[in-house]
This record gives sequence, structure tokens and C-alpha cells, in this order.
Amino acid sequence: MNQGLMSQPKGKLSGKEVTTARLLKVAPWVAVAATTLPAPLVFLVLFMTTTATESAAVYLLLAGLSLTLGFALGVVIAAILMIYRRNWLAKLRDRLASDGITANEVVWFRSELTSAERKALAEIEQSNPLLADAYMETLANRLTASRIISRAKREILKVERQMNRARILRTPEANALLKELETDHQRLDHLRQQANDHLVKTKTRLQVIEATASRKLNEGDTEMMMQRLGSAQDQLPLVLEMAQLEKQALLEAGSHKEAS
Repeated sequence: MNQGLMSQPKGKLSGKEVTTARLLKVAPWVAVAATTLPAPLVFLVLFMTTTATESAAVYLLLAGLSLTLGFALGVVIAAILMIYRRNWLAKLRDRLASDGITANEVVWFRSELTSAERKALAEIEQSNPLLADAYMETLANRLTASRIISRAKREILKVERQMNRARILRTPEANALLKELETDHQRLDHLRQQANDHLVKTKTRLQVIEATASRKLNEGDTEMMMQRLGSAQDQLPLVLEMAQLEKQALLEAGSHKEAS
């Protein structure tokens, strides 16, 4: 087992994990159905097949009772499975992000996307697949930068707490440790600033891609509307001419009737 874990590439998704994710997605609903339905169905069959009135009443009561208790048990099991799935997915995302998030892995980080990003991604995927690929790649960079910033902030807080404890001791060893911690603090703060610069750039690129996709979509709709308008205008003289000819034919038919 340890050899399998060592051979698994760092930050890469395995087929076993994909299968586990699918099973954990449906497991809560399967648990509710498995604990709720079987016992009541058995008692209902016994209720329908029995001829004794007292036995039928008992079976009906047991069916209702087992349905209630089974559903309650199923909800508890489903809640436990959902909590386990959330924690499992969080660990999976941390491992995938350990070597940087790729465009193909963005689907596992949808919970970390904003509602505007999810909406824009869905619209771009429908309108322009090429732009959707660029948008996914930029989203991956944005997610990576955001995670680096969050991790750097946590580490900075940890270092600051260690620095505060070192200042209280006032010993030569504590002073040496304090200098090392100050170096770590500067390094982490520099890392946070770099990641923040990347985050600003990726957010700007996301807006550029969204604007480009919206512009192309609007241009396509406008061009189609103009084509329809042009065809309608081209047909208008023909329609008017046909109406004029029809009117002239009616007048000539009326004049022939009067002459006869």
C-alpha cells in the first residue's frame, strides 16, 4: 500500500480517486434509499397477502414505523457521508494544488470559483470552445495564486506568533531565533506580494476573455439580425408590387363586369 502511494505522481489525479469521487457523490442518496425502502416494502407485501385483520393492522403499523425509522437513519448516514465527502474532496484539492492547478483540474475546484466565474465559464463554453480553453487556463492560474496567498498569510501569522514568543524570552538564543524568523517573515511577505501581482494579472485576463467572448457573441447576434432585416427589406418591394398588381387586377375585373 505504501509502495502504491509512493509511486503515485504528486499532484496527479488517479483513476481510483475519480471512481471514489463518483461513488461518494451518489452514496448519500443510495444510503437513504437502502435504509428507507426495503423494510416497509416487505411489510406492505405481508399486509397485502395476509387474510387476518389483526395481522394486517400489525404489518401496516410496522411498515409505517420502519419507513420513519429507516428514513431517519438514512438521513444520519447521508449526513455523515456528505461530511466525509467534503473533507475527502478538500484533501484531494490540496494534493492536486501542491504542484499547481492545471486547466483540466479546474473542475475539481468549482467550489472555489465565484458565481460570476462559473456563469461566465458556462456561457463561454457554449459560445466559443477556444476561448473557453483560455478561460479555464486562466482560472487555473487564478486559483493557484489565490491558494498561494492564503497559505502565505497563514504562515505569516504563524511566524508572527513565534516572533512574539521569542521577544518575551530575551535570551541570546531567542535573539538569534528572532532574526531567523524575521528573515522568514520577509520571505513569506515577498511571496505573498508576488502571488498578489499574479492574481491581479489573472483577474484582468479573465475580464479580457469575458469581454472578447461577449463582443463576438454580440457581433454574431447583430450580424444575424442585420441579415434578417436586409432580407426583409429586399422582400418588401416585391410584396408591395404583388399587392399593387393584385389591386390592379381587381379593378380591371370590376370594370369588365360593369362593361358587360
